[in-house]
Amino acid sequence: MQVTRGVEYAIEGILYLARRDRDDPALIREVARATKIPATFLSKIFQRLASKGLIRSRRGFKGGFRLARPARRITLREIVEALQGPIEFHRCLDHLREHRRRGECHVKRVFETVQDRVTAVLEQTTLEDILQAPALRPRRT
Repeated sequence: MQVTRGVEYAIEGILYLARRDRDDPALIREVARATKIPATFLSKIFQRLASKGLIRSRRGFKGGFRLARPARRITLREIVEALQGPIEFHRCLDHLREHRRRGECHVKRVFETVQDRVTAVLEQTTLEDILQAPALRPRRT
């Protein structure tokens, strides 16, 4: 599994909304400017997040985007899966299935364990957790 740029942008955009008062919606161009994400791309991402019930949109006067529920009730897993679908690590079966060699994936259990652990971490991490975490220092190389 690789986290796409769309997921990274979704997290940045939804965190911007999480920092605001839930009664104060933000316009796409405001979020795009603040996060340095292209507005057209962000608009598509926000449409997807809205269709999955993570954010709400409102048109017209005092319109914009806001969280659909409190930040403490939105997990990273929901955001990742809204953009990428279910979290999957064990793809080794795909090519074996084509050749009727399903039982030959020797690392399937390892990938299932990795998948379970990653899924659990993403499920247990909320937007509020991220906002409350101390800022990480850049690594020295």
